[in-house]
Amino acid sequence: MVVRVCATAAALELVEVLRNRYGDLMFHQSGGCCDGSSPMCYPRGEFQVGDQDLLLGEIGGQPFYIWAAQYETWKHTQLIIDVVEGRGGMFSLEGSLGRRFLSRSRVFDERERAELGLPPPDGPIFACVSDGGT
Repeated sequence: MVVRVCATAAALELVEVLRNRYGDLMFHQSGGCCDGSSPMCYPRGEFQVGDQDLLLGEIGGQPFYIWAAQYETWKHTQLIIDVVEGRGGMFSLEGSLGRRFLSRSRVFDERERAELGLPPPDGPIFACVSDGGT
């Protein structure tokens, strides 16, 4: 089974720290400018998931949603959630700890795309790092 979203050991450690402090969590990856391009972490139920949000998977046992339009852009990639030093989104829980979640990606290979039922890409596909900048 192809995993669409995963996390580094550092990200999983931070998820556990946040779970111990806030209880169950949820993540949301939107596609806007500024903070909208970074994965955001909330206490579970504090962010209203809508019709345009898809459950991509889980990291550290916590649900990870993505905005449908952003998924269309990144559907050929696996999201790899990492952590870096610095402040991220002002509403994301990890900001007060001086760290922030960061989305990295890896392009699915041909076998993975076939398993996911994804057609071959129409053009070049670029893996990205979302640092929340503009």
